[in-house]
Amino acid sequence: MWPCATHAQQSMPVVGFISPAAPHSFQDRLRAFHKGLKEAGYVEGQNVAIEYRWAYDQVERLPELAADLVRRGVSVIAALGGTPTALAAKAATQSIPVVFYVGVDPVERGIVAGLSRPGGNLTGVSSLAIELVPKRVEVLHELIPAATSVALLVDPANPSSAAKSAELARSTAAALALALHTVGASSEREFDAAFAKAAQLRAGAIVIASDALFNNRSARLAALSIQHSVPAAFQYREFVAAGGLISYGGSRTAPFHLAGVYVGRILKGDRPTDLPVQQETSVELIINLKTAKAAGIAVPLSLLGRADEVIE
Repeated sequence: MWPCATHAQQSMPVVGFISPAAPHSFQDRLRAFHKGLKEAGYVEGQNVAIEYRWAYDQVERLPELAADLVRRGVSVIAALGGTPTALAAKAATQSIPVVFYVGVDPVERGIVAGLSRPGGNLTGVSSLAIELVPKRVEVLHELIPAATSVALLVDPANPSSAAKSAELARSTAAALALALHTVGASSEREFDAAFAKAAQLRAGAIVIASDALFNNRSARLAALSIQHSVPAAFQYREFVAAGGLISYGGSRTAPFHLAGVYVGRILKGDRPTDLPVQQETSVELIINLKTAKAAGIAVPLSLLGRADEVIE
């Protein structure tokens, strides 16, 4: 039915790779994925082919892209871009193996039946992402104790993630006697307005929720934080390296490396249901001291002592 795909599969297996992002913003994670594949014995163009599907931040296209990979008859689908991507792949097929990466509890979201025994045709990697939103609120409060309110930036186009992030942040903010303002952006075009709103609301700081839209734009978010004079906390080191104040979270690339290994294992014959969902639990605190000084923020010695890295 699809001669090209059929011919490719006769000579080598085909992996379908689906992401909500654009390829230019995904290169570091793509390299990590390829490294994992190579460790499992597969190199693109040598003994495995990869068909890429990029949503270019149009999350509503994910179901269509996943369905297209199913029609192409790929051997495995790598759905590496958060909950919407994993759910789109799950809805598209019950027979083709799917390896996902999400920053939430995949059991709670209905992606798999269990962590040790996923069941069905899906397995993958989960990391501490949304669960760390409260910790970012706490660290900002410790860093800027005079602040009476904080803002939370969420992506309304990812409602389940946005709602969970808001719920966790609200609970922590209340315990710290902080008011919480939720601001939204569903595209990069809306980032500036979201930061402007946070500044207008006199938020003492802003926590950027973990979301595929934000994860790919650390430099832009860091620049807006400085431009609007709203100190920010995010998940990844790349944000702090670009001038953001602090990050608290895990590696941006490690889960993709693990996912690549799993895709390779499935190509060799392992079944998804026999591969436990791997949990990437490493967390690091990184502070940009130069940014703090420029904003007139005195970083407590207790916080500096806990930092895994200080950028000066």
